[in-house]
Amino acid sequence: MTRLLPLALAALVALASAAHAAFETRATAAWIYDQTTGTVLLEKNAHQPLPPASMSKLMTLNMLFEALRDGRVTLDTRFSVSSRARAMGGSTMFLDETDRPTVESLIKGIIVQSGNDACVVVAEGLAGSEEAFARLMNERARVIGLTDSNFVNSSGWPHPDHRMSMADLGKLSVRLIEEFPDYYQYFALQEYEFDGRAPSNTRNRNPILGLGIGADGLKTGHTQEAGYALAGSAVQGERRIVFVISGLDSRAARAEESERIISWAFRQFVERTVAEKGTRLAEVPVHLGAERSVGMIVPEDVSLLVPALVQGQLEAEISYEAPLVAPVRAGQQIGTLRIDLPELGLRELPLTAANDVAAGGFMPRLRTAAEVLLRDIAGRASPL
Repeated sequence: MTRLLPLALAALVALASAAHAAFETRATAAWIYDQTTGTVLLEKNAHQPLPPASMSKLMTLNMLFEALRDGRVTLDTRFSVSSRARAMGGSTMFLDETDRPTVESLIKGIIVQSGNDACVVVAEGLAGSEEAFARLMNERARVIGLTDSNFVNSSGWPHPDHRMSMADLGKLSVRLIEEFPDYYQYFALQEYEFDGRAPSNTRNRNPILGLGIGADGLKTGHTQEAGYALAGSAVQGERRIVFVISGLDSRAARAEESERIISWAFRQFVERTVAEKGTRLAEVPVHLGAERSVGMIVPEDVSLLVPALVQGQLEAEISYEAPLVAPVRAGQQIGTLRIDLPELGLRELPLTAANDVAAGGFMPRLRTAAEVLLRDIAGRASPL
C-alpha cells in the first residue's frame, strides 16, 4: 500500500513576504519554459494545434541538423535548386536553378531570411520531394514527442492541415538548443545576404535580438490566420528561458510582448536549493531484511524554480510503497518527493535508498513472522 508522509520544507526554503502577481499574456496562445530547471512557467492554449507559419521551419532545420549530425551531409554539401523552389513566394533567398547553395548557406537563409525557397531546396535535397520530406517530418515528430503537430510542407506555407501547438514548438526549440549547440549559434545571426541578392531581405525579423537581454533565437512567424508569432529564447546568468507566442496583432505587439515575457520570467522567479544531495528525509520499514529500516535520501541536489515574491511555505509530502521487501540496493528508488509550488503546480522528484539492506536470515524472518502473527491476532480480537 502507498504511505504518505507530510514534509515541511520551510527550513530549507526562505521565501520573500510579498504576494506573487499572476502574469497574463496578450498572446492568444503561449508556452513559457525555464529550461535550466525544466519548469513550465505558463501555458495558454498551449496544446491547441494552430497555424505555425514560418515557425514550423524549425522542424525543417531539425531534420537538416540531424542529417549533419549523422554525417549524411556536411556544411559544405551543395544542393540543387528546382523550378518549384525558385517559384516559391513570400520570403525567399531569391535562389534560381543555376544556384548550388551550400547547407550552411541554406541554414542562414532559412533562419535570417526565412527563405521559403531554401526550405524546398532542403526538403528535395534530403528526401527527393517536399511531399516525401513532409512525411518524414511527421514520422520524426512522433519519435521526438511532438504530439500536436502535422506537417504538409517544409516552409509553413498556409495549409488547413499544417498545424503545430505552442507546446510542440517549445519542445522543438528546446531540442534544437540542447541537441545541436554547434548549429544553434546560427539563430543569433542578425543579418545575412546570399550572393549579394535581396538587399531588402537581409535582416533577421526576430525583434529581441540585439536588445541586450540575452536573446539568441529562434524564429518569427506571420500569416493572416496565425497573426504575429515568435519562438524565442534568452539567457541571463545561469538561466535560459524558452517561449513561444502566437496571435499578436502587429509586429510591434509581438516585439513588446516578447520582451515583457523575458523580463517577467527572469525577474519574478528564482532558483533555490530545497534539499542537498544525501539529505535523509525519512526511514522506511524493510520487510524480511537484515535491517528493519532504510533511510530515504535525496540522490542529487534539488533545485527548483519558485516565485520570487511569495508569502508562506512550500507544501510537500513523501510517498512510498509499503512494505518494502529486502533485498534493497543503495540508490534504488524507494519513494517520491512531491512539492506543491505556488503558481507552478506539483513537482515530483525521486527518493532513493541510503544503503544496501540484505535479505534477512532465519532470525529476521522469524521476527517478521511473529510480528505478522501478532498483528493478525490483534486484528481479530474483539473488545470485552
